[in-house]
Amino acid sequence: MFTLAHLSDPHLGPLPDPKLLQLVSKRILGYLNWHRNRSKIMGASYLDQLVEDMKEKAPDHIAVTGDLVNIALPLEIAGARTWLEEIGDPQDVSVVPGNHDAYVPGAVRRARAAWWPYMCADEAGTAPPEDTRTEATFPYVRRRDDIALVGVTTGRATAPWFATGRVGSNQAKRLHTELEELGKEGLFRVVMLHHPPFRQATGWHKRLSDASRVRAVVKRAGAELILHGHTHIDSFEEIDGPDGPVPVVGVPSATSVPGGHKPAACYNLFKIEKTNAGWACRMEEHGFDAPNTPVVLLRERDVIIPGGG
Repeated sequence: MFTLAHLSDPHLGPLPDPKLLQLVSKRILGYLNWHRNRSKIMGASYLDQLVEDMKEKAPDHIAVTGDLVNIALPLEIAGARTWLEEIGDPQDVSVVPGNHDAYVPGAVRRARAAWWPYMCADEAGTAPPEDTRTEATFPYVRRRDDIALVGVTTGRATAPWFATGRVGSNQAKRLHTELEELGKEGLFRVVMLHHPPFRQATGWHKRLSDASRVRAVVKRAGAELILHGHTHIDSFEEIDGPDGPVPVVGVPSATSVPGGHKPAACYNLFKIEKTNAGWACRMEEHGFDAPNTPVVLLRERDVIIPGGG
C-alpha cells in the first residue's frame, strides 16, 4: 500500500516588509488584501498542527498543489523553501506552483529556481535548466513504487483582480504523451495542478482558462486521480476518462482558520493499493472541526478508480 498526503494553499505568512518599488504592481492589491483579510482568516499555528499530524501518519509522499506564498516577494519565496525543507526531503515532497506563486511577471521563474528539487522530474539535475521558460520543465514525472506523480503548472502572472490559470497547448501535448506512456506501464497516475479542471469550478476571473484542454487530454490518455487546490474548499468531482470517470479532489487551504467562511484547514490521505481486480483507493480527510481543537479524522470514503475492481 502506498500512502499519499495532499495539502494545498498554505499562503505562508506573515508577509515580510516589502520595498516600495516591489509594491508598484499588482502586489499592492495583494498586500492590502493580506492585512485587511487574509491575515485574519489564515493561521500559522493551524498549519503547524496540520503538518505535525500529517507527519505522524508517515505518508510515503506528500503533494503540495500551489500557492505557497501570497504576493511572491523574494523573501516569501525563500521562506517557502525553508518550509518545504521542514515538511520533507525533496524525494518525498512534490510541488506545483499556483497563481499566487506566479503573482507578477518573473515570480514563478524565481519560485522554480528556489523550489526546483521539489518540482522536477526524477532524472533532472540539481539546478533548473538555463531555459528560463518555466512551463518548459512541466509536466514533470516522478515514479514512486507503482505510483506516477505528474506535476502540471497552471500558474501564470495575471492582471489585477484576476487569478486565472492556463496550461497551454505545448504543456498539454506533453501531458498527453506522459499519461499515455505511464498508462501503458500500468502505473497509478496522479495528476497534480493548482486550478481545478472541471466545469464551473470557480468564478470566471479565477478559472483555469483552458480547462477543456485538460479534460480532453484526460479523456484520451487517462489518469487515476487528479489533485488540485485554489478553491480553498473540500471538493470531490469527476471528469471523463477512457475507462470511466476520473476523480478530481480539492482540499481547503492548509492555513484556513476554523469558523471562517471557508472550510477549516485540512489535508487528505490517499491509501492506494494494487489488487487482482485493479486499483483500490481509500481517502481520509484530516483537519479541524472547531477552533482550538486538535486535528481529527473528519471523514473517509472509498474512491472509485477508473478500471479498478
